[in-house]
Amino acid sequence: MGTAIVTLKKGEGRTLKSGGAWVFDNEIDAITGNYENGADVIVRDFDGYPMGRGFINNASKIRVRMMTRNVDQEIDEEFLRMRVKNAWEYRKKVIDTESCRVIFGEADFLPGLVVDKFTDVLVVQSLALGIDKYKIQIVELLKEIMAEDGIRIRGVYERSDAKVRQQEGMDRIKGFIGEAFDTKVPIVENGVKYMVDVKDGQKTGFFLDQKENRKAVGNLSRGFEVLDCFTHTGSFALNAALGGAVHVTGVDASQLAVNQARENAVLNGVENFVDFVCADVFEYLPALEKEGKKFDLVVLDPPAFTKSRNSIKNAVKGYREINIRGLKLVKDGGYLATCSCSHFMDYERFTETIQQAARSAHKRLRQVEFRTQAPDHPILWAADESYYLKFYIFQVCDEK
Repeated sequence: MGTAIVTLKKGEGRTLKSGGAWVFDNEIDAITGNYENGADVIVRDFDGYPMGRGFINNASKIRVRMMTRNVDQEIDEEFLRMRVKNAWEYRKKVIDTESCRVIFGEADFLPGLVVDKFTDVLVVQSLALGIDKYKIQIVELLKEIMAEDGIRIRGVYERSDAKVRQQEGMDRIKGFIGEAFDTKVPIVENGVKYMVDVKDGQKTGFFLDQKENRKAVGNLSRGFEVLDCFTHTGSFALNAALGGAVHVTGVDASQLAVNQARENAVLNGVENFVDFVCADVFEYLPALEKEGKKFDLVVLDPPAFTKSRNSIKNAVKGYREINIRGLKLVKDGGYLATCSCSHFMDYERFTETIQQAARSAHKRLRQVEFRTQAPDHPILWAADESYYLKFYIFQVCDEK
């Protein structure tokens, strides 16, 4: 069977031409040749100009995900080894690789694939049909390449259980790739110890993207009383505690997460001055305000309030309300760390929402710093979905 050719409509493919990795269904004029979903195809512009090669899936709005801009490049073992090697070499340059994201989908030119490394365990998430057929091969190549640096991977777990797989016409799956192993994995990040549950934890088990932001909060916390909202397994709270905070309160609605956070506090020997509360943050913060409670530092790390453009208005309300509540609990001259992990809540909208919250709370903000995700989650310009995490630290002053 020859390689099918996807021809774009005239004037379409603007994202692709500016460096992006996706071709949407409504951008395609014609497809010539036979193919099956998940197959490699060649993409050409309306006038026949070669745009590259990727894999196709008629079940997805993202009809083609690009693997290479070279139409003559076969997607073979040599090609995959090059992509994986480049991804690993990049991580070695930019971040502590003890635990890090090794492959970040489109931003590493391996669309739809995520691989996280937790010490000597890999967690794989395959989110697109075309990459699914390569995932085992990519994992084996990654293990070989890491072995060249003396790193032995003792186990691989697949967490391809995200809902987005259903939009690709794929089942949600999870389980071992290769031999079984203990899925509770100890890691150390910024000097903080955690027990990561790669089998049942959220996403791949731990949010590595906040690594540098957690460090920034830790550096700020000496002598502070800290409130960490949406603490999950306690990561910001523990960075604050080991950074010299006098007391930390972490809040999360999940009892499972709170239990894990408490275990992590014991691991780090800070259980005597770190408390974790299982509560709805939206209800808990007004109760603290009624009590007249104030903190030197409030951290807001909520889940994505929107995962689609259709729900942005409600998301803005959620971010505005939580920031108003958080700001009211900061002492005059204290600090607020606040973030959004939804790429639909873009920088401009998130910034405007915080400004609105500050006005409503009658607070003045002095920006200390603005950050994004850690560099092992690189942002590929023109691939908007790769830029999702926005993180501010402000000093908060009363209006007087």
